Amino acid sequence: MTPITIFRDKKVAVFGLGKSGLATCAALTAGGAKVVAWDDKPAKVAEAQDKGVSTGDLKEANWQEIAALILAPGVPLTHPAPHWTVTLARRNEKEVIGDIELFCRERRARSPRSPFAAITGTNGKSTTTALLAHVLAKSGKDVVVGGNLGTAILSLAPPSQSRTHVIECSSFQIDLTPTLDPLVGVLLNISPDHIDRHGNLRNYAAIKERLISGVSLNGTAVVGVDDELSASVAERAEREGTKVVRVSVRRRLEKDGIYLDGDNLVDMERGQRRNSLSLAGIGSLRGRHNAQNAACAYASARALGLSAEEIAFAMRSFPGLHHRMEQVGRKGSVLFINDSKATNADSTERALESFDNIFWIAGGRSKEGGIKNLAPHFSRVRKAYLIGEAAQDFADTISGKIPFEVVKTLDRAVEAAARDAEVAQLIQAYVVLSPACASYDQYPNFEVRGDEFRDLVLRLPGVGKP
Repeated sequence: MTPITIFRDKKVAVFGLGKSGLATCAALTAGGAKVVAWDDKPAKVAEAQDKGVSTGDLKEANWQEIAALILAPGVPLTHPAPHWTVTLARRNEKEVIGDIELFCRERRARSPRSPFAAITGTNGKSTTTALLAHVLAKSGKDVVVGGNLGTAILSLAPPSQSRTHVIECSSFQIDLTPTLDPLVGVLLNISPDHIDRHGNLRNYAAIKERLISGVSLNGTAVVGVDDELSASVAERAEREGTKVVRVSVRRRLEKDGIYLDGDNLVDMERGQRRNSLSLAGIGSLRGRHNAQNAACAYASARALGLSAEEIAFAMRSFPGLHHRMEQVGRKGSVLFINDSKATNADSTERALESFDNIFWIAGGRSKEGGIKNLAPHFSRVRKAYLIGEAAQDFADTISGKIPFEVVKTLDRAVEAAARDAEVAQLIQAYVVLSPACASYDQYPNFEVRGDEFRDLVLRLPGVGKP
């Protein structure tokens, strides 16, 4: 845990009592703050009370006594409308911040030069976060990893000069972190996502940019420049005097940066080739999208003091990320891939361009644009199996282009896809769950969806380890 001492002896409101909210309450209490916590769900309030958290309905609170509102990232800050706690806090001129902001303030008070890498992007941030943490740990560093990836940031050990924090940051979290100041900041890419929570793409991109514009003095910004929005972020950061390492997996970089050449990441410095790192044979880093993740992790590790040789050695043992192109089983020539984390079309595109002979399971709660932009990859798909709310919309999009079945549920999809892939008798076939959709129509999150897929696959007769 990281005790938060900056609010010692002050009253702090916490709203949202999920995993990060409970961790925030514990950290504030450990640091001497007086916490009053609440949630719209009575069961969450009861759970917090059972854990010894001091609770109280914030509608009845005396806001003049409250120093700040700490908001869970899943609670609307601006769109589609501010949550009622946000309205109360602003009416009483109280700041509204999140748990990563608390960490940043505590880090500046406790150990301002401690290594801190923050990673964001529409796609790839979880893999990049996990990969960077793996590389650092394999190289003997004391590293803790969390944020949007699994462990709440305030549940991690506190910042120190000898400990590196590697933190995944969602747009929701960045929006609640006005003084985000990592030593290494990573922006992988920007494409439309979470527009319902940010109003429009311009707002969403501006929030992502905050992570780069906040990079601390003598720090390094690592930016993927294969989309126009991110390339513009890199230009602005460089004009402001930030050290920027550009990353491209689509074109050669003539000056500083890292680009993909075949299976090799080429590291350029002052127009000269400094190093080359081969990704050939690393199954967990298959595909161009993973080359971008690896390049950004490589650049970050170099900025944190590791050698190219240390990084190359560590990357070869990276096991990959659960629910992201995860190999979960094999039956003969059929490999089953769990890509449940692909909750939008751009993320699914990374899976479709990484395989051929795909028996594709897709659907759920669709996001803006559906899957129309995946048309260039439809030729890789042998058949699609459509589930959830988006099934009919997806059927309309792929009709006449891909054979498909509207099966509605994941169990039927796995059964049908496994049957068809086996009957096809291909040298290599792939049954791929890559929904291009949120899970909320049928599952509480993409992890539960991916876990069910894995369980269904492993229960099929004759399926063994991949």
